[in-house]
Amino acid sequence: MNKSPSLEFVILIALMTAIVAFSIDAMLPAIPAIARDLGANGNDRQLVVSSMFLGMAFGQLFYGPMSDTLGRRPMVILGFVVFLAGCLVSILARDFNTMLAGRVLQGLGAAGPRIVSIAMVRDRYEGPAMARVMSLAMTLFILVPVFAPTIGQAFLTLGSWRLIFGGMLALAAAIFIWFWARMDESLPANKRMPLSAARVLSAFWETLNNRAVLGAGIATGLVFSALIAYLSMAQQIFADVYGVNAWFPLIFGGLAVFVGLSSLVNAQLVMRFGMLRLSWLALLIFTGGALLFLMVAWSTQGTPPFAVTLIWLAVTFATLGLLFGNLNAMAMEPVGHIAGSAAALIGALTTLMSAIIGALIGFTYDGTMLPLAYAFVALGLASLAAIAWSTRLPV
Repeated sequence: MNKSPSLEFVILIALMTAIVAFSIDAMLPAIPAIARDLGANGNDRQLVVSSMFLGMAFGQLFYGPMSDTLGRRPMVILGFVVFLAGCLVSILARDFNTMLAGRVLQGLGAAGPRIVSIAMVRDRYEGPAMARVMSLAMTLFILVPVFAPTIGQAFLTLGSWRLIFGGMLALAAAIFIWFWARMDESLPANKRMPLSAARVLSAFWETLNNRAVLGAGIATGLVFSALIAYLSMAQQIFADVYGVNAWFPLIFGGLAVFVGLSSLVNAQLVMRFGMLRLSWLALLIFTGGALLFLMVAWSTQGTPPFAVTLIWLAVTFATLGLLFGNLNAMAMEPVGHIAGSAAALIGALTTLMSAIIGALIGFTYDGTMLPLAYAFVALGLASLAAIAWSTRLPV
């Protein structure tokens, strides 16, 4: 445990997680076309984003405990199969409800690779080393949102938004084949747990009863809520508020670079300063930046200069690169002996929390930046409170 990870392992873990990002980011430029073709009205179009996260939330509760019993590989394989089925439903959708059903199915499937990959990292690493692996994977993972909107826009230009879902299907199939051929089982048979409701409930209770785990998990869900709120509003903000829809893929990808850069920096800093110190720093910057931006938004009737909005989003995205790897590692650190079930419960609660909160924030969109600014301030303060409740910054 804790030996240096192979490059192939880091890349494959990143790609297994990146299925979610590609499935969201590639279709963002196509949201208006999907809404028009399938009859979605107003802010209802945002459900194309949040419905996938809803499916993920419930899927994780299944894959995690089952991976503790049957091993990691079978659950990843099942997840890929379900995800591919969801892609087909979305491709063939002729009404908005069917589209949403396909997106929920995609989320149910994507939950397998996403949550089990975290358990696979925990099987091999712990502490700062685990945070370093997650940060390296995040650095590679971020290439997906950098290029995915441009890829989606290209598919849209070539023909139809249905081609985007075909691209999702092709990407998932390729990663599936790579995983099948190259990724070994990380949970030995002698460390697996018998399948029983009592065992699963006991693992869930142990996870929820651990203050450090719960606090880091709540903070993760709140920060992730901010990201989902942004993803839900992003296309409308850049198109309606600032009138730069033609530049949307480039702007979206450019902002995502800041997450990747900060994740790379975090992989180096976390071994020296630790997960907790870096998380505190990132949350303070996240919250303080949102408060300053809110003041500017108030003074400009909700529409700050475009350059100011870009700077705020860039700083915010940089803090996310520090937070995601560290908070996830902090949540998983005390529960390595029940990694699958713990990752499932933590992932399900944080995803469900963020899907609901993020969707509700998205529906407050009113043609200005004020709802997003208010939300980021509130979520930042709540995240700081969650970490303060669960632990304290060491002196």
